[in-house]
Amino acid sequence: MQVYKGLDIITNKISPREQALCRHHMISFVDPLVSNYTVVDFRNKAAALIEDIFAQEKIPIVVGGTNYYIESLLWKVLVDTKEKTSPSPGRAADRRVELEQLDGCELHCRLSQVDPEMAAKLHPHDKRKVARSLQVFEETGIPHSEFLHRQREEEGGGPLGGPLKYPNSCILWLYADQAALDERLDKRVDDMVAAGLLEELRDFHRRYNQEKVAENCQDYQHGIFQSIGFKEFHEYLTTEGKCPEETSTLLLEKGIQALKLVTKRYARKQNKWIRNRFLRRPGPNVPPVYGLEVSDLSQWDENVLKPALQIVESFIQGRQPSADPVKMESEINEDKRSHHVCELCNRVIIGDREWAAHTKSKSHLHHLKKRWKLHSKLSAVESRVNVTETQGVSEGTENLGQDRN
Repeated sequence: MQVYKGLDIITNKISPREQALCRHHMISFVDPLVSNYTVVDFRNKAAALIEDIFAQEKIPIVVGGTNYYIESLLWKVLVDTKEKTSPSPGRAADRRVELEQLDGCELHCRLSQVDPEMAAKLHPHDKRKVARSLQVFEETGIPHSEFLHRQREEEGGGPLGGPLKYPNSCILWLYADQAALDERLDKRVDDMVAAGLLEELRDFHRRYNQEKVAENCQDYQHGIFQSIGFKEFHEYLTTEGKCPEETSTLLLEKGIQALKLVTKRYARKQNKWIRNRFLRRPGPNVPPVYGLEVSDLSQWDENVLKPALQIVESFIQGRQPSADPVKMESEINEDKRSHHVCELCNRVIIGDREWAAHTKSKSHLHHLKKRWKLHSKLSAVESRVNVTETQGVSEGTENLGQDRN
């Protein structure tokens, strides 16, 4: 989100003073009304900058942030259709947005016809990914799954994608105890409010979103409008000055609490990504990941700065750092894209872990219990019918016997 101009507080952009200490790139250069800037666009521009920095015999430092974007820089995991289609800028991304307007089931049905393998790995409700796979096929004539197969089969490729693009990389992972992290994130939101968050949101809403809301065409799924912290204040911004002050105050507090909640949820998601896509990534082409504990900020120099400097200096000099990288067992046997259908709950479940969790969920067990009770009742009714029929046959036999006599 920092690539867009505006919303400096909500996207936590580094201050101009700090930017002056070291040259920064990829900040505030995309117009906020552009809604089709994609991870492919980011990867292409950032990769060119990285090569330019290398040419100056300097070392680029990628700071995140959004680990999906970092992964797109380190490994060959994306499919770029723009260079294979119309030269019109943004046209490829526009087509994906067009597809996303269609019904999810219809999209998934289309994908099943042209790329059944990819369709089996995607949930019908995941419209963005389904639309992307359809876009790849429409613009290249090649199934998305085939592109991914080709990447994995390249030398150095693996189950999660193609080879590592920068073999001499290392990753510094700043992590904290969950309770300390949650407290810090809550404080960060309070600090954002104190730094002028509401004024920033009001100004941005007035300049870029108010007209869209009036026309009922606001979009919080693309571009900078999907930023964490903007859509959470939708009710407050659209009703401010039109409702009692007491109501407005309640809506403001609701937005602040929603921002805190979604921020903590996003932090958990990013840590999960690091564990699953970096630490547990199968194959040999994975950079070492060094963990730096940041729970106690009073110990920053001892726990973070000194070890980080030692790791980076060793890395530059071609020596093995004294610190050991974080190790986690790769989950080779787990299929994160396996396709399961629960006919009992009428749901599609993607992934082995998700399927295991579903079969143990209260909802599934509730439906299972209901079906068991229904089967029990049907069995009891069937038994009574059989008994009645047997009794009828016996009585008929006795009557026949009496008639013969």
